[in-house]
Amino acid sequence: FIIAEDGSCGLAYEHAPAEGPPIVALLDHIVEYTKKPELIRSPMIPLPMPKKLRFNITPEIKADIEKAKQNLNIMVQDLDMKVMVFHQFGKNFPKSEKISPDAFIQQALQLAYYRMYGHSCATYESASLRMFRLGRTDTIRSASVDSLKFVQAMDNADKSDQEKVDLLRRATQAHREYTDMAIRGNAIDRHLLGLKLQAIEDLVSIPELFMDTAYAVAMHFNLSTSQVPAKTDCVMCFGPVVPDGYGVCYNPMADHINFAISAFNSCAETNAARMAHYLEQALLDMRVLLQSTPRSKL
Repeated sequence: FIIAEDGSCGLAYEHAPAEGPPIVALLDHIVEYTKKPELIRSPMIPLPMPKKLRFNITPEIKADIEKAKQNLNIMVQDLDMKVMVFHQFGKNFPKSEKISPDAFIQQALQLAYYRMYGHSCATYESASLRMFRLGRTDTIRSASVDSLKFVQAMDNADKSDQEKVDLLRRATQAHREYTDMAIRGNAIDRHLLGLKLQAIEDLVSIPELFMDTAYAVAMHFNLSTSQVPAKTDCVMCFGPVVPDGYGVCYNPMADHINFAISAFNSCAETNAARMAHYLEQALLDMRVLLQSTPRSKL
C-alpha cells in the first residue's frame, strides 16, 4: 500500500497471484469499511516479543542491490504514463444506446489507434476465466474484421452516417460475442499456449504454426487493454507488453470513464498523451454519430 502526503492512496502488486478484479474488490471493501463509524475491537491475543532479524549483507550482495536499483530506475524513467478522466459521459451513455460499454470503449480504442497510425493492430483484452476452477484469463481479440470496417468507414466522406452507425453496432456486437465465447473457455490463445508449452515440456519440435510470421504478428499486441471496473472512483495501471505498444486500463463509471494509458519513452512512435487525445476524440465522435442518427430497426 502506498499512502501519499496529500492523503491519496493506492497499491502496487505483482501480477502473478491474481488479476485486477479481485484486487479491486479488496479495495472496494476497504473503502466501504472505513466509512463505517463503529470500530470492531479484536480480542487481545498474547504474542511473543519480536526478535530483531540480523541480515549479513556482504559487499557482493550490496553491489547487487545497487545494480538492481539502477536497473529499476532506468525502467521507471522509460515509462510514459497518462491518466485521463473522460468527463463527457460514462457507461450510462452506451447503455442508453443498447451497446455494451466495454465493446463501445474497445471500438473507440480501435478508432483512436487507426487514426494515429493508419492501420489496425493486434489487440489484447483480458477475459476472465473465473467461472472455472484455477481459471485465470484468456484473450478477447478486439481487432476484428468488423472493427476494421467500422474504423475505415468512420472518416470516409463517401459513407453515410447511417452506414457508419450500422458498422459500429455490428462491431460492438461482434466484440460482445467474442467476449462471451472467451469467458466460457472457447477462445484460442490459451489453447494455443497450452499446445506450445506441451511441445516444449515433451521435448518435441515446436509445431510450425508457432514459427510462422503470421503467428508472431498476431501475438504482437500493440494494444494491451483491460477493463477493471470498481465501485471506488479509481483506475489500475500497467505497462505495454511490447516495446512499441500501449497499455490501456479503464474503469467505466456511470457518468465518466477513468483511463490509464502507458507507453515507453524509448519508442519514438508511441506517446501516451497523444493516444489519450485521440481516444477522447474517438469517444466524442462516436457519441455524436449515434445521437445524430436514428436507431436502425434491423
